[in-house]
Amino acid sequence: MNRAHRKQLPGTQVDYFDTREAIEAIRPGAYDGLPYVSRVLAEQLVRRCDPALLTDALTQIVERKRDLDFPWYPARVVCHDILGQTALVDLAGLRDAIADQGGDPAKVNPVVPTQLIVDHSLAVEHGGFDPNAFEKNRAIEDRRNEDRFHFIEWTKEAFQNVDVIPAGNGIMHQINLEKMSPVIQLRDGVAFPDTCVGTDSHTPHVDALGVIAIGVGGLEAETVMLGRASMMRLPDIVGVRLTGKRQPGITATDIVLAITEFLRKERVVGAWLEFFGEGADSLTIGDRATISNMCPEYGATASMFYIDQQTIDYLLLTGRETDQVKLVETYAKHTGLWADALKTAEYERVLEFDLSTVVRNLAGPSNPHRRLPTSALEETGIAVDLDKAQAQEREGLLPDGAVIIAAITSCTNTSNPRNVVAAGLVAKKANALGLVRKPWVKSSFAPGSIVARLYLEEAGLLPELEKLGFGIVAFACTTCNGMSGALDPKIQQEIIDRDLYATAVLSGNRNFDGRIHPYAKQAFLASPPLVVAYAIAGTIRFDIERDVLGVVDGKEIRLKDLWPTDEEIDAIVAAHVKPEQFRKVYEPMFGARARSADKISPLYDWRPMSTYIRRPPYWDTQGVGALAAHPRTLKDMRPLAILPDNITTDHLSPSNAILASSAAGEYLTKMGVPEEDFNSYATHRGDHLTAMRATFANPQLVNEMAVVDGQVKRGSLARVEPDGTVMRMWEAMETYAQRKQPLIIIAGADYGQGSSRDWAAKGVRLAGVEAIVAEGFERIHRTNLIGMGVLPCEFKPGTTRLTLGLDGTETYDVIGDRRPRADLTLIIRRKDGTTEEVPVTCRLDTAEESLIYEAGGVLQRFAQDFLASEAAAA
Repeated sequence: MNRAHRKQLPGTQVDYFDTREAIEAIRPGAYDGLPYVSRVLAEQLVRRCDPALLTDALTQIVERKRDLDFPWYPARVVCHDILGQTALVDLAGLRDAIADQGGDPAKVNPVVPTQLIVDHSLAVEHGGFDPNAFEKNRAIEDRRNEDRFHFIEWTKEAFQNVDVIPAGNGIMHQINLEKMSPVIQLRDGVAFPDTCVGTDSHTPHVDALGVIAIGVGGLEAETVMLGRASMMRLPDIVGVRLTGKRQPGITATDIVLAITEFLRKERVVGAWLEFFGEGADSLTIGDRATISNMCPEYGATASMFYIDQQTIDYLLLTGRETDQVKLVETYAKHTGLWADALKTAEYERVLEFDLSTVVRNLAGPSNPHRRLPTSALEETGIAVDLDKAQAQEREGLLPDGAVIIAAITSCTNTSNPRNVVAAGLVAKKANALGLVRKPWVKSSFAPGSIVARLYLEEAGLLPELEKLGFGIVAFACTTCNGMSGALDPKIQQEIIDRDLYATAVLSGNRNFDGRIHPYAKQAFLASPPLVVAYAIAGTIRFDIERDVLGVVDGKEIRLKDLWPTDEEIDAIVAAHVKPEQFRKVYEPMFGARARSADKISPLYDWRPMSTYIRRPPYWDTQGVGALAAHPRTLKDMRPLAILPDNITTDHLSPSNAILASSAAGEYLTKMGVPEEDFNSYATHRGDHLTAMRATFANPQLVNEMAVVDGQVKRGSLARVEPDGTVMRMWEAMETYAQRKQPLIIIAGADYGQGSSRDWAAKGVRLAGVEAIVAEGFERIHRTNLIGMGVLPCEFKPGTTRLTLGLDGTETYDVIGDRRPRADLTLIIRRKDGTTEEVPVTCRLDTAEESLIYEAGGVLQRFAQDFLASEAAAA
């Protein structure tokens, strides 16, 4: 810790580091022009950076240069149970490897405080029309995940610096917003800005509080957990001025879907955004959190709002201690992190968005940035053929475009009380008018916080939601994560028999094809009150603004008859959302926990028949699958797949339900798991033998090599070369592994977008993939690839798989000096014997990434460093 700039914070008994003084020493007057992000990054450099590197690092920030790497030391790591558990499985395996080499496994612990919230394990097997759905779903969750939860409980005792919030308590992002983030940390007498990384791409949710929080892959999180700085260069910081105010009846969901479309068009991929202006001032923290949450959907890294009176009011509303709230205000105002002090901030690029232009919106059918104004549903072709759909309904058939899932879900919306109350009011008015949910709609309500139940009960709105089929099914991440559970078997069979175009409508943030449910061909994002309306409509072939939702006693009822006014919503929020509700929920949840008196072994006792938790293979001398081919050669690689643009992590490693006919389903059957307990792909990621079979298992995958009868066939398929045989992806991976054949993947633009999944990188590495050459990479996925020892390379502008005429019969080498951002050469050997040399960019972007890649990955690098330090200490 650098002491030169340490001072006492005025009016307190705590210290802080005077970043302004350090910046002004480099360039007088520079601090007032810095954006918020730069001020926070500079503070942690002043406080933590090696003094020998400090001036150069701060100069980068002052001069807006991006030539040098500098360290970032996040204050904490937050995890949900899927990637958090996977990271801790890796650390448990690392302990085994350290013990095998004579090291002390008990010394392998997270150095940075790590918070793990069990929130990604529950499937909505019982919908919100079942009054006992919550208890039934929780019982199924516990039964299915006994192996996982046993391991997680062991980590809580065995690892230092790990705090676990068990299942049934809410979503990590909402708990982070409502409780975990102090906004300003106070440790060892020093106050400093809270920052965190999280193993979920929606970690920027808490950016709404002025907290730099970014999503990282589990492998990058492991690096931070183990005390290594996250190396970065000054990010591209874009100012977004929000002007105007929302129109009456417009929800935060409508706003964020419009902003997502706008920012996608403005190409902010990878940027760190700072929202400001009178429009931003008018938004509540709930509204701001809705915008920050969808940061990955518009492609940014962070979506910051400044600390202001809204922040203070929210901290008080959510039951934070008065002294802590006072510290936040004092620190922010004194150090220039308060909104008023940012009016002088200068940006290299400023965008402007007028909130008053926002109309009622949906997004879909396949992407969150494909906005659909509800006023234009008929023109877009979504709401056509209502007469046909209604005729089918009268015949006792599911209608065309049937909404089979309607879910109020996701931290995006349920952390905003206005959205939740609006849904409750729509339900109340629908009930009063005699409207009902269509019987084929599986409806559910899964708020991200127990607090939502308390204020809805107090306001008398929870019974109204329950009556319409939106009872609380969980406090967890459910439908948005593909955990929508089983359909009624009769409904599912009819969808199959008629090849029906069935859909889902949810208040989530992701609607990629194949994500929400295998039998929902497409999905639409909507605000919570609109989700309720679509459950009543029962079909997406419905003009929600104009068509009649129902006729009761001769009266036609439309959406406008149900929609609450802003004054109704605000009155209920003001009267019924209270600090004591947050205290009632969070004080026992975060109270002191007694550790077991029994000494816990530092080594986990792996269960040999588990399909959830298995000792990872990364250090086995014999290797598993392709790791037996280590060291990598980058020579004579055959393509496992040639892929189009916009390949998501849902294509690479799906998270939704496992079908019996899939490779993973067949394996689980062989292991004696009944089909009803297959659970989701996501929950099995602690067992590489199951998770490997999920690689490229998405039925919507388009592998351009999978040509049958002259046409590319959609599905989890590959073509094995030089045989030329098209087969299931898993069989192709097994075939190549047996041959010890090194592999490559060729892809288009935006490879790896979507949720930050380790297994999207782990799976391809275990399959034998040594390099991926694409037109561009999503930020988190690129770092995950490097963390697994896979080399990312980028085609030069104008060069693509199409311009090169690649068909998958080729073999490939990658040669050259693998320095950060260096030019490498992709050598293509074609079937006809010709050879072509194509320049590509090495996407090892920093010296730290190069070190990790050359070591074979994050864990291998840590093991090398740990054993070296143990030897030096001895």
